[in-house]
Amino acid sequence: MLLLLLSYLGGVLTIVSPCILPVLPFVFARGDAPFRRSGLPLLCGMALMFAAVATLAAVGGSWVVHANQYGRWLAMALMALFGITLLFPQLAERLASPLVTAGERLSLSARNSPTDASGAGASFVLGLATGLLWAPCAGPILGLLLTGAALHGANIGTTLLLLAYAAGAATSLGIALLVGGKVFTAMKRSLGAGAWLRRGLGAAMLCGVAAIALGLDTGLLTRVSTVATAGLEQKLVERFAPATQNNPPPGDAMMAAGGAMMAQNPAMMMQAPAMMAQGAAMSSQSHGAGMMAMQAASTTRALPVEGTLPPLSGAVKWLNSPPLDAAALKGKVVLIDFWTYSCINCLRTLPYVKAWAEKYKDQGLVVIGVHAPEFAFERDLGNVAAAVRDLGVTYPVAIDNDYKIWRAMNNQYWPAHYFIDAQGRVRHHHFGEGQYAESEQVIQQLLAEAGHHNVATGIVKADARGVQQAGDGNDVASPETYLGYERAQNFVSAGGLLADQAAAYAAPQKPALNQWGLGGQWRADREHVTLERAKGNIVYRFHARDVHLVLGPGADGKPVRFRVTLDGAAPGKDSGVDVAPDGSGRVTGQRLYQLVRQSGPVLDRSFSIEFLDPGVQAYAFTFG
Repeated sequence: MLLLLLSYLGGVLTIVSPCILPVLPFVFARGDAPFRRSGLPLLCGMALMFAAVATLAAVGGSWVVHANQYGRWLAMALMALFGITLLFPQLAERLASPLVTAGERLSLSARNSPTDASGAGASFVLGLATGLLWAPCAGPILGLLLTGAALHGANIGTTLLLLAYAAGAATSLGIALLVGGKVFTAMKRSLGAGAWLRRGLGAAMLCGVAAIALGLDTGLLTRVSTVATAGLEQKLVERFAPATQNNPPPGDAMMAAGGAMMAQNPAMMMQAPAMMAQGAAMSSQSHGAGMMAMQAASTTRALPVEGTLPPLSGAVKWLNSPPLDAAALKGKVVLIDFWTYSCINCLRTLPYVKAWAEKYKDQGLVVIGVHAPEFAFERDLGNVAAAVRDLGVTYPVAIDNDYKIWRAMNNQYWPAHYFIDAQGRVRHHHFGEGQYAESEQVIQQLLAEAGHHNVATGIVKADARGVQQAGDGNDVASPETYLGYERAQNFVSAGGLLADQAAAYAAPQKPALNQWGLGGQWRADREHVTLERAKGNIVYRFHARDVHLVLGPGADGKPVRFRVTLDGAAPGKDSGVDVAPDGSGRVTGQRLYQLVRQSGPVLDRSFSIEFLDPGVQAYAFTFG
């Protein structure tokens, strides 16, 4: 709402810029004519011109988004240019001179029209001309909106911002038409303030470009949580999608196989009627919970029809493929895999999904990974692209940052697999790890139903190593634990976790099982904690074979050194894949790190990780 208001005011304020003065005489020339025959067509012409400019800019913005990192730098250069034009109006006028020239010609044509010179047609042409003449004022501010949108991807929010901006510009021009000379005089008095406002916006934009170039925007991104608007979204969910027997309200525990923890993001739980799987509308679960839900149908009998595959048009970007849609996939058997790259359970299922994609790719199977983020850093297109590359994922991946595909499928789990037949019908689903043989048999059955002959038989033996190796679910007594204050539990450092402020913490000396604490100077945000000074640590008393922690470096991106201990000693042969036997390691990117893998009996152990450098961001523990 705040961004919409600012965009609207940005449109209104364009009229108080000095470069608007040449436009106003053309506007007031129609002031004595009836508003319906003169003013209204003029406004329509202006709106059409704005729409045309916005459409062209949006197309360019879409290209910038798909150009990934190169496009990001281009967008930054454009933002810097727009900021400079706000500081120096003369430069804006020079850059927009071709548009101004075209506008002057259109305006002259409208005024000298031999027929209906004061009618609606001439007024409409004058509106088009006015829109072009306004370019020196509107161009920089409108450009800032569009270029910022290009960096974040095209979506409904971008459209609303452009509409708000156009409405602001039309409002100010409408007032000028209706009130006339009085407004003109008042605007002249306000030109000085408007000029200073433009300069302030320009300086702010140049500072923003510098911050992005230095990598400071990464730190800001990780402070913007996916669940930051949970309060407002929850009210909407309660109003339009009340809880049902299969949908307990957020915050309730749901003990499935493996002891699942509930997700806290209502935006991901808004149900859509397009896909309502029979028996599948269960409660949302956080992505590291190790959900192993029961199958809805057995592969030994006929597979029921659970719904239809909805359009896949909600992705902000596709990797490894042009955008795919449900209609084009008819005739193919489709496996939809909902995942996110820092989810331990998703990583453990990935070797099987990759093996199925390779084994059946020439027999009619299309695998689509739908990447739906849990943490803010998982929204970054560069992070996702790097993870897809590093994990060896070669099948199409739809980046579902706005959860449009997630909600259209009525999905509520990571990982979740949906099996679609050649007619576009959902015939089976499975949530979480395990039951890989049954899932592959479903693929074989659907391929045979589709008329494919000589479908490969047998069951794949996935090469799962390191983090992707299956966990020991029979001996896990520690739950997924979030460190940000929004979902933190069992925190036992004295004074509690202080929200949105830096504080000194003392690590507990003898925490009980599943209790944890901080030592050193930390800042707690909604979804993570950040080490403010070097030599801070996190302690946890756990019972599991594996210990994982989602970590990221500071805003500067510099690696952060750490040292892990188990019961006060180096882990040795119990070290995880991201830790040396002496306990040393480095945080080099925003991802999940395996810190402990016990080689002997699973016992209650005291874990500690000390960070030797400041800036590290810690998100969540998961166990296996």
